[in-house]
Amino acid sequence: MGKEDKMTSKRNLFISLDDDKQNEGFRLQVTHGVPEPKGRGCKILLGNRISPSDLARTARMLCRREEEGAINPSAAMENGGGDVPENANDHCPGTQSEAAGKADACAGCPNQQICATAPKGPDPDLLAIIERMNTVKHKILVLSGKGGVGKSTFSAQLSFALAEMDHQVGLLDIDICGPSIPKMLGLEGQDIHQSNLGWSPVYVESNLGVMSIGFMLPNPDDAVIWRGPRKNGLIKQFLKDVDWGEIDYLVVDAPPGTSDEHISIVQYLQIAGIDGAIIVTTPQQVSLIDVKKEINFCKKVGVPVLGVVENMSGLRQAFSDMKFVKPSEAGETDATEWALNYIKEKAPELLSVVACSEVFDSSKGGAEKMCQEMEVPFLGKVPMDPQLCKAAEEGRSCFTDQKCSASAPALKSIIKKLVKTK
Repeated sequence: MGKEDKMTSKRNLFISLDDDKQNEGFRLQVTHGVPEPKGRGCKILLGNRISPSDLARTARMLCRREEEGAINPSAAMENGGGDVPENANDHCPGTQSEAAGKADACAGCPNQQICATAPKGPDPDLLAIIERMNTVKHKILVLSGKGGVGKSTFSAQLSFALAEMDHQVGLLDIDICGPSIPKMLGLEGQDIHQSNLGWSPVYVESNLGVMSIGFMLPNPDDAVIWRGPRKNGLIKQFLKDVDWGEIDYLVVDAPPGTSDEHISIVQYLQIAGIDGAIIVTTPQQVSLIDVKKEINFCKKVGVPVLGVVENMSGLRQAFSDMKFVKPSEAGETDATEWALNYIKEKAPELLSVVACSEVFDSSKGGAEKMCQEMEVPFLGKVPMDPQLCKAAEEGRSCFTDQKCSASAPALKSIIKKLVKTK
């Protein structure tokens, strides 16, 4: 195929298929407007095992995705899919070069780490991922800068809430080394089944399916000691082999930080159309420092930040659920029964009061102020609620009863904002 083989969408999206002898495959180039030799575009390497008809079908998919506003060719190019990112150093070897991120010219480049760790060369699985993800309307990443901020809890409750709104939902756990999603959805001990359509998700309800490496471990206490390439291979397999069917939302629970898993999931999902990322944090500065890095990662690779959630934003607990201790030189003794009886007798109205306490220092404005500075949306605050923690431990939704009276309304408000923007 030569450069004269072009397809044009209604919005002047030009697709060209070029022989790539150096990499023994084809290059599929996506550009806007009139294609010029120096025109910016998104080049995706497809292996030479792909037939011309499959290449044409991929091009049509990309045209449709671009018309829907799901593809940002410039961003995809900066994410390892193109030749030279806009903010690259002089003499950049190109993101698909074996020297990408390793050459002398790469020193100091803001893209160096991404280029050095991103997969290189022809990728025959890309078409399979595009076709599989074509049945998913919305794809949302849930990220965090640090571990332990409640990211997986938020992912689980977001999925529960979307399913209860009668959406078809999939929850994909790509935290390879610390898969906690099976526990948080009450699916421990479940197995993955295969069919001629691929891997079948494990279902909580008929409209809520889950996939995690946690279902593959012979023993839930087994450690997953894998290097980056093996993690990336499993993430790719999840994307191309799991049969989600026609679903409205795919929620992807990622590990904390900006590591190989994040680079892989963004690279594979970007061309299929990704809605954006939700970033979960706690109010204190030690967490917000890393959240800023997460936001910059998203901006660099072209993933929209849908918003930031401030989790554990102060403790909220019903007075009647609190425990009391009486300290002494010998230690502490439980005084809960005495204290509650005293309150019932002397001030019964206190039993309907909710106690509030700032656990983390938020004197510098917390996540809301950081969002203003970073110019990203702030979705809201979720208080630290012991009942929410209990729901996560028991693998159930916090919305089905009135126990999570402190956290459930806050989560509902945040989720309504997300659905409204979709």
